[in-house]
Amino acid sequence: MPRPTVAQLAYGSATVILSTLAMLLLSQTSSGPGIGVIAISAVILGLFVAMSVPTRKAAAQPQSEPAADGPVTARRIPSPARGTAAESVREREPAGP
Repeated sequence: MPRPTVAQLAYGSATVILSTLAMLLLSQTSSGPGIGVIAISAVILGLFVAMSVPTRKAAAQPQSEPAADGPVTARRIPSPARGTAAESVREREPAGP
């Protein structure tokens, strides 16, 4: 099971707090069982809101590593700002005996 994101935690918590306050003010209940029912229903509502928040999809994994055909090759590396960026990579020659 994946961990909840910050947005899910924030929306769920805000929903629980605000819906509890709204239901307590609107119902004007002061009995223990009434407050318990309101609290439980607010938590359930908060869970529904937290689970309905859209999450980010995982970044696409590279399918295969390109074959190196020389000392200088261009590879695609993920960039958080623009997806992928081309970068020149200079590989070292193996040290001979």
